[in-house]
Amino acid sequence: MITAAQLRAARALAGMDQKTLAEKAGVSLPTIQRMEASLGNVRGVVDTLTKIIAALDAAGIELIGENAPSQGTGRGVRLKSPASL
Repeated sequence: MITAAQLRAARALAGMDQKTLAEKAGVSLPTIQRMEASLGNVRGVVDTLTKIIAALDAAGIELIGENAPSQGTGRGVRLKSPASL
C-alpha cells in the first residue's frame, strides 16, 4: 500500500506537479488530487495505482514499503516513525 503522504513526497522528489504526474501516468488530474488528499493509505483502482507507481518509477522514484529494505542505490528519504508526526 502507498500512503497519501508517500505519494506527495514521491511526486515532490521527482519534481513533478500533480498535472504532470497525471499526464505521465495516464490518469486524470482529479484522480491524483483525490489520492493525495486521502487520509492514510491511498484508495483507488489497482490499475490506476499501478500506472501512478510506474510513472514514479520511470522518474527514478523507489517506493519503499513499511519495514522493507530499499533495493535502490541512490539517495532517498524514509519516514522513520509516522506516529511522531
